[in-house]
Amino acid sequence: MSERAPVAVVGAGLAGSLLACFLARRGLPVTLYERRPDPRRGTAERGRSINLALSERGLDALRRIGLADQVLADALPMPGRMIHPVDGDLDFQPYSADGQRAINSISRGALNNALLDAAEAAPGVTVVFDHRLVGLDPDTGEATFDTPQGTVRADAQVVLGADGAGSAVRGQLLAHGLVDESLDFLDYGYKELTIPAVGGDYALDPGALHIWPRGTSMMIALPNPDRSFTCTLFWPTGGTSSFASLSSPAAIERHFRTHYPDVPPLAPDLVDDYQHNPVGLLGTVRCDPWQVGGLVALVGDAAHAVVPFYGQGANCAFEDVVELDRCLDDTGGDWAAALPLYQSRRQDNAEAIAQMALANFVEMRDKVASPTFQTFRKVEHALERALPGRYVSRYEMVSFTTIPYAEVRRRVRRQHQLLAAAVAGTAALSVGALGAAVHRLVRKGRS
Repeated sequence: MSERAPVAVVGAGLAGSLLACFLARRGLPVTLYERRPDPRRGTAERGRSINLALSERGLDALRRIGLADQVLADALPMPGRMIHPVDGDLDFQPYSADGQRAINSISRGALNNALLDAAEAAPGVTVVFDHRLVGLDPDTGEATFDTPQGTVRADAQVVLGADGAGSAVRGQLLAHGLVDESLDFLDYGYKELTIPAVGGDYALDPGALHIWPRGTSMMIALPNPDRSFTCTLFWPTGGTSSFASLSSPAAIERHFRTHYPDVPPLAPDLVDDYQHNPVGLLGTVRCDPWQVGGLVALVGDAAHAVVPFYGQGANCAFEDVVELDRCLDDTGGDWAAALPLYQSRRQDNAEAIAQMALANFVEMRDKVASPTFQTFRKVEHALERALPGRYVSRYEMVSFTTIPYAEVRRRVRRQHQLLAAAVAGTAALSVGALGAAVHRLVRKGRS
């Protein structure tokens, strides 16, 4: 195999396209393989996620290749969550203590297209579509693809699998007995619904991520540039109160008018969307190792898919790419040294966000509407203002910094211990009691 054989990146989704851009900056020849047709020439699959929440970790990666401003031009900032209780009294909860920081609703397709355009324009990058990986020799890097023209074999100096939670690269490594994997699915699924524009404008406040917390179920809605909202209903997949329990138009309409009463008047296609959009699965993918022999490695969801409840799937994958690039810097471009280093630096962080995403599901579904949770958030924001840089909420560290996820978990544990001590013995969390608790903790923090 020639020393200048290309790096093969399998998967031209978000992570793979970004990775190709980073590798091209290093002067490496890259072939980017995608099993689907070119998504820029087709339409999105019905009922599958069309937008995502882009935050600081993802933006940091995009800045490094000069795409952040272009992407943000089409994004919709969401500085907080809007809670929709059953009684209809809305409650806006800012994400940051100062109310100024925002996550960004962005079209997944538009982001993917921008990254594909950048990859194709980068020197040394070749993008090929309709190439489905069906074979991989982990000792040589030879990859085999099924294409409309027949079987194609290709050599590569390194094979990087960025092909999602159902990764074909990971599947090949499993078939060779070189990795172990675990797939932990929730007993919840998701179904996407739409709230269209009304009179050419948004039907809901576009400056928020909307949440309908209902205990056993939950719905969220993110704004789109066309002034619609993409709603995602999370519900158990089986049981007496589940997707499986609801099928007739009358039952669907009755369920939403009972549990989500403000939604049916805004969603004229609600019943049709519910009946025809598929139920997606929710789960966590783990595997070990992430790399084999310094020749094959997994990136993003291919290595560590997480549930979507922290909005960090794409952000985490982009951070993988940044770290892999950093590892190549630190090893002088030696793949055999860089790939193990990449795994050692990222694996604990991937596990940390996987666990935090699961915890945030419970928070969004069960807690955000409760007075106790709202009081806790007020205490946290007061502490952040009183101790800038010394007390930072978990959400802010995850969404608005690049502090490693594992370090975020450690800091949050310490902070919560201090917070629990500060409010211990407070019988009623009144404004006065909150002030006293904050004052005690501020004095500790400054001492």
